Amino acid sequence: MTFSIVGRSADGQAFGVAVASKFLAVGAAVPAAEAGTGAIATQSYANLAYRPDGIALLRSGQSAQATLEALTAADDGRETRQAGIVDATGAAATFTGTDCHPWAGGAAGPGYAVQGNILTGPDVVAEMERAWLATDAGEPLARRLLAALTAGDAAGGDRRGRQSAALLVVTPDGGYGGGSDVLVDLRIDDHPAPVPELVRLLDLHDLYFGKPDPATLVPLDGDLADEVRTLLARRGHTGDDLDTALGDWAGIENYEERLSPGKIDPLLLDKLRAPG
Repeated sequence: MTFSIVGRSADGQAFGVAVASKFLAVGAAVPAAEAGTGAIATQSYANLAYRPDGIALLRSGQSAQATLEALTAADDGRETRQAGIVDATGAAATFTGTDCHPWAGGAAGPGYAVQGNILTGPDVVAEMERAWLATDAGEPLARRLLAALTAGDAAGGDRRGRQSAALLVVTPDGGYGGGSDVLVDLRIDDHPAPVPELVRLLDLHDLYFGKPDPATLVPLDGDLADEVRTLLARRGHTGDDLDTALGDWAGIENYEERLSPGKIDPLLLDKLRAPG
C-alpha cells in the first residue's frame, strides 16, 4: 500500500526513510531510524514491531540482511509484509512477501533499498532507484531520499491514489539546537498532493533549521553593521550590542539556528532587507 526508500549518506553519518502512500499518516507507521545504527521501512500490512526489533538487531551488530531474515522468520504474516533495511556499514536488503498486493517488489544496492506495493507498475521502483543513483552522493541525505520519492510519485506511485508522505533523517546531534539526533522529521498526513507538499516543507525546514555555510558568512562591521542596525531598529530591535539585537529578531522569526557571532548569514540579510 506504499512506496519507500531507506538510505544511508555517503559519509555514513546519516540514515533515513522517505515514504508515500494512499494511507492516512503513513509517517506514523512505516519509518524508523537511529543514528549510527541504520534505518527501516515496514509496510504492506505493516508489522510495526519490525521497527524497534529491527533497530535493536542492527544495534547489536546484525547486518541488514540478517536483520530482515530474523524479523520475517519470526512473523507468521511474513508473506503479506514488505520491508527495507540499511545498516551502519551501508549494506541494504529488501523483502517482498508472496501475498503482497500487486504490483509489488523492490531493489537494493550499496546504501539504499527501495520497495513498493499496490503500485502502478515496476517502473515506480525502477525510477526511484534511478533517481537515487543519479543524485550527487555529497548531497544532503534528505534531498537524495526525496528525489527518489518524487521520481516514484511521478512514475505513478500507489495505484489507489495519493494521501500521505513522510521523511525521517537522523544524524548525531543533528536535531534542533543539537539536542537530539533527529535532523528531519516531516509528515504530510492527509493531502491531495503529499509528495510536492513534503518538498515544500523540506524547503522551509532548511530555511529555519539549516546551518549557514561558514564560507558565505559576512562580517558584521563597517557600513554593513550600520545597515543591519538600521534594519533591525525598523523592526523594533535596538541596543548597543548588534549580535544581541540580531539574535532577538532572529529568535522571534525562528532563524536562530542561522546565527553566528560577529557575522551574518546572507539569507538572513536578504530577509532583513525584504519589505515588511
